[in-house]
Amino acid sequence: MVTALEEVLREEWGRVVATRNRALDRLRRERRFAAKAPLLQADEAGGNQMGSTAFPDERLELVFTCCHPSLAIEAQVALTLRTLGGLTTEEIARAFLVPESTMAQRLVRAKRKIKAAGIPFREPPARLLEDRLDAVLAVVYLVFNEAYRGRNILAGEALWLGHALATLMPEEPEVHALLAMMLPHDSRHEARFRADDMILLAEQDRSLWDVDQLRAGRSELARAIDLGGRGPYVLQAAIASLHAEDEPDCRQIAALYGELALLTDSPIVHLNRAVAIAEVDGPGEGLLIIDQLPLDEYRYFHSTRGELLARLGRADVAVAAYRRAVELVSDGAELRLFERRLAELASETGPSG
Repeated sequence: MVTALEEVLREEWGRVVATRNRALDRLRRERRFAAKAPLLQADEAGGNQMGSTAFPDERLELVFTCCHPSLAIEAQVALTLRTLGGLTTEEIARAFLVPESTMAQRLVRAKRKIKAAGIPFREPPARLLEDRLDAVLAVVYLVFNEAYRGRNILAGEALWLGHALATLMPEEPEVHALLAMMLPHDSRHEARFRADDMILLAEQDRSLWDVDQLRAGRSELARAIDLGGRGPYVLQAAIASLHAEDEPDCRQIAALYGELALLTDSPIVHLNRAVAIAEVDGPGEGLLIIDQLPLDEYRYFHSTRGELLARLGRADVAVAAYRRAVELVSDGAELRLFERRLAELASETGPSG
């Protein structure tokens, strides 16, 4: 039986055939560059020889350095986000869906372990890069997610790191897939905000989308597929590409989220799948999934639930859901978006709502 992933990958492949040769030429040039770059050499005397590094930039070197396998992967990611991304403990906690105090304790424990174990802060040998790749990809992913909240400088940083990873490790499908996921999302940046207000995808002016970035994202997705990629970033990249279509195939998107849920068992993935299912089978079906998810501290859980309740004509309960979403947002465009929607729903319920 053909899976949803295989089906969408066939469609994506047909869409990028015309640009494939150009992409392969570029990748060959990157391989030649990587082959000529000196291999990483860990200085056993403890020095950090920047001249002997294969990293395109010290920022990427720092990411790999912080992602030491002696630390739990969550600690690796949190430490790197704090050190490189400049995120606050509160922002990192929000990314991990844990209380700020919990994340603060994790960071303290990670720093203590580094000191007690004498973990060297230097670039790892080239043969160990792959062992740290999962954590590095998670760092770039979370930096980009934080940027999507409106911190544009972080979007540029995440995309730079993604391109640098593709140069450093050109045969890793998930590296290309992560880039393929970020590029289409970032292509919509100019359309996502009007003045200080956030504009939802369905209401965006598509003429403001960056078509070159969309094309580049599909090229990276094709490369990831060509390398045999079938991991979580490939699935997310395929979903992002489908969302960029003039008429997104919500059934296909829901199926891809289903496969992604099997890989990750992430409640946020289940939430996104519920949204797609609501578009296909109605808000009631989506709500059945959402009401089983342990996401009370996640703002989009409540805003999504509120929206589905509103579609079912239950504006009074939807108001309560949106009020909870507002409580979980401190400021910015998201807050204004939620407050605007809350006011609309409250007006529907009347003075007693």
